[in-house]
Amino acid sequence: MTGVMSADRLDGGSKPIKIREVWSGNLESEFDLISDLVDRYPYISMDTEFPGVIFTANRRPSKASPSDHYQMLKSNVDALNIIQIGITLSDAAGNLPDLGSGERFIWQFNFSDFDVARDPHAPDSIELLKEHGIDFERNRASGIESTRFGELMMGSGLVCNEDVSWVTFHSAYDFGYLVKILTGSALPDSLGDFLEVVKAIFGNNVYDVKYLMQFCDSLYGGLDRVARALDVDRVVGKCHQAGSDSLLTWHAFEKIRDVYFVKQGHEKYAGVLYGLEVY
Repeated sequence: MTGVMSADRLDGGSKPIKIREVWSGNLESEFDLISDLVDRYPYISMDTEFPGVIFTANRRPSKASPSDHYQMLKSNVDALNIIQIGITLSDAAGNLPDLGSGERFIWQFNFSDFDVARDPHAPDSIELLKEHGIDFERNRASGIESTRFGELMMGSGLVCNEDVSWVTFHSAYDFGYLVKILTGSALPDSLGDFLEVVKAIFGNNVYDVKYLMQFCDSLYGGLDRVARALDVDRVVGKCHQAGSDSLLTWHAFEKIRDVYFVKQGHEKYAGVLYGLEVY
């Protein structure tokens, strides 16, 4: 049941990039591929799509502490179900796996957990995802059970591996959903305990581009705005689809690393998630 979405254009005249759509029927075979690739492509860029936010803070965000942000995140993640996870694998030079073919590949995992008819969600978020091509009926019928995804991911080499680096954008919620899936339980009660779990599962080399931007002149806003400011194109897919956003996040990270962190390395900013900064 593999579905492959074509790139809108060629990237730099090289092999086109395609999104490998993952459903319940091809989950095991795609994880087998990923497991074979992760040693050669140890940079993992990740994005998720979820049903928005149903609990909001009473106080203004500017007055909320990292712990306040975490409690709101926990309330939402515990109550909601994942819709999509996108993963881009790359090496340090920016090469993507081609599987010996004339194309390069990234992955988009589609989940069956979320039922738009019965499960809590933010209606505006669901409409936005529908507009950008997410088929909720197909996800329910053919999507992946998150428990099975979690089992396969734990043994894939993507996690609990000191040799990989994770690249994300404004990713507190992304890691919240992954921790929920991988542990099979509600999120830890405290921010400190959550960050310990993130470190134990994903390692020390976790980069949040939204956090890195604070050390880059004139970069602000969301992923698409940052990409435009960096002159980075969306090579394949649409915004608000996790596979496409994971690739755009990787390309934005590459550009920031190569432009802003030439003299002082980006490594010292590892391990901090935007909004959950604890020093």
